[in-house]
This record gives sequence, C-alpha cells and structure tokens, in this order.
Amino acid sequence: MSESNQSHGLTEVQKTFLQGFAMGTDVARAVRGLPILSGSAGAPGAVVALGPKGVAVEPPAPERLQFEAQDRATAGGKSLCKEEAAKRSKDPLTMYDEIQANARAGAFPKDTDVFLYKYSGLFFVAPAQKAFMCRLRLPGGEIKSWQFRGVAGIARELGGGYADVTTRANLQVREIGPNDAPAVLTALTDLGIVARGSGADNIRNVTASPTSGVDPQELIETLPLAKEMHHYILNHREMYGLPRKFNIAFDGGGLISSLDDTNDIGFKAVNVREDSVADKVAPGVYFRLTLGGITGHKDFARDTGVLIRPEECVPVAAAIVRVFIQSGNRTDRKKARLKYVLDEWGFDKFLAEVERELGSTLRKVSSSRCDPPVRDDRWGHVGVHSQKQRGQFYVGVVLPVGRMSADQMDGLAKIADRFGNGTIRLTVWQNLLITNVKEGDLDAVKSAIEELGLGWDASSVRSGLVACTGNAGCKFAASDTKQHALILAQYLEARVELDQPINIHLTGCHHSCAQHYIGDIGLEATKVEVGDDLVEGYHLCVGGGYGAEQGVGRRLLDAVPFDAIPAAVERLLQAYLIHRTPDESFSSFARRQPLEVLRTAGDLTEVAFHGSITPELTFQTA
Repeated sequence: MSESNQSHGLTEVQKTFLQGFAMGTDVARAVRGLPILSGSAGAPGAVVALGPKGVAVEPPAPERLQFEAQDRATAGGKSLCKEEAAKRSKDPLTMYDEIQANARAGAFPKDTDVFLYKYSGLFFVAPAQKAFMCRLRLPGGEIKSWQFRGVAGIARELGGGYADVTTRANLQVREIGPNDAPAVLTALTDLGIVARGSGADNIRNVTASPTSGVDPQELIETLPLAKEMHHYILNHREMYGLPRKFNIAFDGGGLISSLDDTNDIGFKAVNVREDSVADKVAPGVYFRLTLGGITGHKDFARDTGVLIRPEECVPVAAAIVRVFIQSGNRTDRKKARLKYVLDEWGFDKFLAEVERELGSTLRKVSSSRCDPPVRDDRWGHVGVHSQKQRGQFYVGVVLPVGRMSADQMDGLAKIADRFGNGTIRLTVWQNLLITNVKEGDLDAVKSAIEELGLGWDASSVRSGLVACTGNAGCKFAASDTKQHALILAQYLEARVELDQPINIHLTGCHHSCAQHYIGDIGLEATKVEVGDDLVEGYHLCVGGGYGAEQGVGRRLLDAVPFDAIPAAVERLLQAYLIHRTPDESFSSFARRQPLEVLRTAGDLTEVAFHGSITPELTFQTA
C-alpha cells in the first residue's frame, strides 16, 4: 500500500481523534489571536497531525479519556474553554525544555502557557508579584526534617526566604525569579519532593489525618493510604486529564480532622458493629465514601452509603476520577467540578458509572450499622498532646497564617531531629506538628519554639487563624489577607480572652482557598467604596463549621472596610462570651441567634459599643 493510501485509510477511532484534534487546534489558535489553519473540523483539507510515513497518530491511551470528553463537548456544538483548548494543543506534562529555554532567556510564560506551567507546580503570580510561586506535593502532609531543611534552602537561595503552609497540608515557595524555575524543580527532585500536578486541572495534594500512627483515638492509620493514592496519581497519566481541580482526603477518626467533608472524595473511617452481619459485612474498620464537597460553592461532601475496605480505597478513587474525566464540563469552568456532575446526574447514576468503571459492585451499608464518629479535638493541632506510644507526645506549633522564614524552618528541623523522630507533619490548619517528643523534653521543645518567634499555646487567637495568600501574591485577591489576619490577631489577643477554640478564616476572593464558609467567623475579601476611594475590606460570615458542626456560614455583614473589621469581630466575640451557654462553641451560638441581633452587635455603622454590649440587644438563650 502506498504512503498516500496509508494516510487516507483511517480507522473510525483515528477519524474521531483527528476531528477533535483539528477543532481543538482551531480553538487554541483563536484564543491566542492566531489565524485558524484548518477548515471545519474533519473537513477536507484540514491540517492534521500525522505520524511516520504520513500515518495518522491516535492519542496515547492515557490521554484518550480526556480527548474523547473534549470531542463529545464539541460534537454537541459547544466550544472548549480556553484552558481545555490549551491542554489540547500542547501536552502540559512535557514542557520542561520550554521551561528551561524561557529561564535562560529570563522570560515568564505568556497567555495560556501561564496556565500550563501550573502542571509543573509553577505559578506565575503577576501582577501581585512578578515572580513564580512553586507548590509542592507532600502526601498526607508528612515531610522529613532533612527535606524540610532543603526546602528552606531553596526558599533562601532561589525564593523570597520563606515558605507557606497551605490548607492542604502542603508547602509553597514564593518570589522565584524567571531564571530560577528549573533550578527549583531540580532541587526539589534531588530532595525526593514532587511538584508535578500540584496546580491547574489536577488532583491536588492528597491529605490524611496529621496524627496518623500516633493518635490514641484513631481507628486506622491514613498516611499510608494518602501515599498510595499519591503514587497512583504520579504513575497514571490519565489522572492528569481532569476538567478542573480535584481534592481527596482520608480521615482516620483521630484527634485532628482532615476536613474530609470539604473534598471531592472523602474517606471517613468508621467502625462497623457486630450487628451488621445481616448486611453480609464483617465487623471492623471501613471507610464511608463521601462525594462532592466544595465549600466555596456552599456544598459539603455527601454520604453515598458506600462502605469501603482500606485496600479498596485507591481503586475506587481512581474509578471515580475516571468517570469525572469522562463526564465533567469542558466548556464552562464554573461548572466543571464534581459537584455539578452529581447535581445533574444524581448519586445513583454516578455510582452506577463508577461500578461499571471499577468492574465490581460497591457495597452499601446504612450508617446506623456504624458506630458514631468520635468528635475531633478542635485544639488538637496546637499545644501538647499525648500519643498512643507510651511516654511520647506531639507538639502543635502555631505558625502565623502559615508562614515561616527559612531560618525558622531550619530551627524547626533541628527541633524535630533533636527531640523528635526527624519527621514534621503539616496540617490543613496551616500549622505543623513535631511528633515523638519525650515527656522530659517538652519544656525544652516549648522554649526552642518560642526562641524561633513561634508559638505553641492553644489559647491564642492565632492558633485558629487561616488565611490564603491574599493580594500580596495572588491576582484574584481583593485584600492583603495574611497581613490583615496578623493585625486582627494582635488586636483581639489584647482585648479578648478565649477558653474555646475560634476559627477565623480570611480568603481573598470567591474562590475561597481559605474556606471562609466553614470558619466560626469567615471573611471574604472585597473592595469597598469609602467616599471617592476603593479600599480593602471584607464580607463577614458567621456560624460555619465542619464535621459534627458541619454548616455553611451565614452572611452577616457586607463590604466592611478592613479598618472596621477588628472592632466588629471583637464585639461579636464579647457577645458570645457573655451570652453563650456553658461550653457552647461560637459556631453553635451564632447559628441560634437572629442575624439582626448579631448584625447589631458587630456592625460599627449602627451602634458604637466601645468594647461592651449594650443592654437593648436581646440574645437568644439555649
């Protein structure tokens, strides 16, 4: 057969691929303002990709799920969003040579390449900073002290001299210059740390209970499962073909929540009692499967009724992700999360597709057959706590809004080496734990932490602060959240004495990276008109929670200038301390109060309290 005949004798699969490829290329070029090279997708004369001797190239098997999903979208007359077109026109996982070339030229990425760089963990964060941020992947939040020290060196030599702990128990290094991006990636690889797939449309850092293996309350260790999931992702390219980002969390039922109910997939450890034999399920520890958490869209993960053995978690998660790859929205980024597939399909249809992908039936058992979960300790991530290992303790270190200098990181690594087992655990609360400390060394550890300018005291307002990067490092943010969080903490600690944990979350925009809707008090940044000026400010929510106190915070105040926020929050906390019931949490208190009462207590524009609650406010009793 001649080469010409070979190029035209295409299989149906090849024809489908070429049609989608041509359409994707046209969309990509249109997005970049370039002329369209092909005619209508699949039309005679269309420019297509041909392999050796002119034979059409089919998409590699791992990419086929993604490409076929894109083709189904365009076949229905819709246009791929620019991110999908960019992924279609260039493989974001094979851009290392381009990253190196740009670095040698001192150039940052442009246009959709800014998005594609995120697949390598590199975020060009202009205009907030004319620099890269690099996000790592630390499954379960565990990092060895020598790796921690190595990241400190990268931050000092190639970044801004500091690192941030994220709300996915991860690390970010900022202020990386254009020439240094490849050096950061290779230095991380030398440390055994991966950045691949830490941003863009990928499965983000897999989280687990930070006290896995040392927790006296836990039902099962989850760190090994998070690591297994992590390595599965790294070794299966189709796991990088998602329509939007995706979160997975394992919770072992221990002292510190992994916030599994805020994830796309949550695995919650439960104990199945003896009386469950009627369901043909042996008693023991399983995971209940929850799906669809996305608190920025005011939705928690919902229980599916599915009960999973530990060894089944990763295969089930992989099947769920594959169904999402095939069914997620490729044309509207706002509707491209798992929640919207579940909303459209319903859980029964979605789980049926998961079973088809998995090749087996999922077992379902009523939650009434499972022991109720033991409540987590809301202060379990700070202060001193006993481990299951006799005579050993872990110490939760308070990091102001998750930020550490490189010198502080060196000091923390030294503490972990000298007094612990050389391991550091990061948490979703933007702090860290030093484990395996002997009782006789606790005072020395506390002193060493304080000498670094950090804290360990659980009663501090700072222990419950969560803040995203803010406009100092993110183009989407409307306010300087980290700086404002520190100002707020300093103000409150001088005026309010707390005996219950209070979580205050500050997020820079509606994307809710700091999950403001689940905070006792949540602050969403916005620009506020003051006279003829626009100033930094926040919408204020109250009554959010997770786990046993799961709930979306209610909007209390709109568009408050930040200068007015500290006093408003103080008044709310003072009202809580005066009018709560014994041992009542702030979230519970806020939920049972009429918004009008709380609004008057917190809004400076209506009443000037001067630090006290006026008698005309009538708070609801229990």
